Amino acid sequence: MSSKYLGWIRLAAACAACVGGHAQAEAPLSEARSTLEKWVETRQLISKTKADWQSDRDLLDQTTQLLDRELKSIETQITRLGTNTTQVDKEWLHAEASLKASNESLEQTRKFAADLEVRIAEVVPRLPLPLQDILKPLLARIPANPISTKMLATERVQVMVGILNELDKFNNAVSIFSDKRKNEKGEDLAVETVYIGLGAAYFVNDSGDFGGVGSPGKEGWEWTVKRELASPVREVIRIYRNERSARFVSLPVVIK
Repeated sequence: MSSKYLGWIRLAAACAACVGGHAQAEAPLSEARSTLEKWVETRQLISKTKADWQSDRDLLDQTTQLLDRELKSIETQITRLGTNTTQVDKEWLHAEASLKASNESLEQTRKFAADLEVRIAEVVPRLPLPLQDILKPLLARIPANPISTKMLATERVQVMVGILNELDKFNNAVSIFSDKRKNEKGEDLAVETVYIGLGAAYFVNDSGDFGGVGSPGKEGWEWTVKRELASPVREVIRIYRNERSARFVSLPVVIK
């Protein structure tokens, strides 16, 4: 017990003695002592309550500080999340724009392939038969129905590019093929045909007495017998095969 409380007790006892000696109080001394003890207990309870409150307040302050730090951390995370969300939105918009551009480009590629397939189909019957044979594997890959086909647009374009390459190769070269042509009597004779690109062709038989000229027509190549061309065409073939020295050989060209 603190000295402060002892002082209060002594003072109260002295007062009680003084009252008892001089005033002859009605209340017995024991009642005064009981009251004094209750008063002391009350003071002690007040003191303890203050101490407990101080302790609780310190704990509350620490908890408040901890919660403040947690709140700040959460706010920081929310800010970062907002920044990340904004970046994700930007990337999403960019991806959507790229996808749209890709789809548009793909649609243009499909249209280009479909148009080119139609044009190739129109040209093929007018090509030399040997070239048609060369193109058969590529022509077989052209979809029968360009609308419902599951063939990729890029693959369709690759097929078209392959066909155009073969056309260009044939058109920029001199090619010789074994073939058959009908004579004036309608008989089939074995001949060799010299194609000068896709513009003209000449044929001659082995004996060199039957020859003629060919040119592309609307429904295929058209052939005309011209026996006088047999000798110069034969000479061209021999020069091509290095059987003769190179020299200029004059041949007629049909222009339509």
